[in-house]
Amino acid sequence: MTASPVRVLVVDDHTLFRRGLIALLAGDSRFQVVGEAGDAGEALRCAARVRPDLILLDNHLPGVNGVDALAGFMETLPAVRVLMLTVSEDERDLAAALRAGARGYLLKTVDSEMLASAIVRTMAGESVVSPEMTGKLLSAFQAQGVETGASVPPAAPGPPDPIDSLSPREQEILSHIARGASNKEIARALDIAESTVKIHVQHILRKLNLGSRVQAAVLAAGRVS
Repeated sequence: MTASPVRVLVVDDHTLFRRGLIALLAGDSRFQVVGEAGDAGEALRCAARVRPDLILLDNHLPGVNGVDALAGFMETLPAVRVLMLTVSEDERDLAAALRAGARGYLLKTVDSEMLASAIVRTMAGESVVSPEMTGKLLSAFQAQGVETGASVPPAAPGPPDPIDSLSPREQEILSHIARGASNKEIARALDIAESTVKIHVQHILRKLNLGSRVQAAVLAAGRVS
């Protein structure tokens, strides 16, 4: 049986970009654009009405910005997945979006194939960050920790290093996660089945007491080769 298309709400205040994005998604049978909006208020009303599976959300919107609108989307549609699509390469915007519940953070320079892949991966439960932003994950969460007194999402406090509890293969996969690779890309690089990668990722998250690939990437950045 053919899977139902992902129902997408597109939120961006630039009409030409928004219409171009809608046209792009409309050409892919995996997606169905069910609504569009140019600001956060309109987007919240539209989301409540059309109940999308995924929201493509710009951050720099008139009035309330995208990150500040995330709580409203989560309250209205707890199961919705939000994927930020923005021009901002500011690590503070990245950290704020992920902390507020966004499942991914993409730059508008992303090509059409990567965008489509990111939507599919997000719906599969993965967290997706543009490769250009992956290296900023650690500094983003460190900076946030300095401001709030919080720490980077921990695995287990104190020595020994929790990464040492991983097998050599799991550490290898974690290094790929830290560079933003998808399960499919990791499987191809290591010449193993994608299903095997998924199992390893589950083991990694469980051993490190983490809830997402983004947290794993933050923990691993600069600590695994």
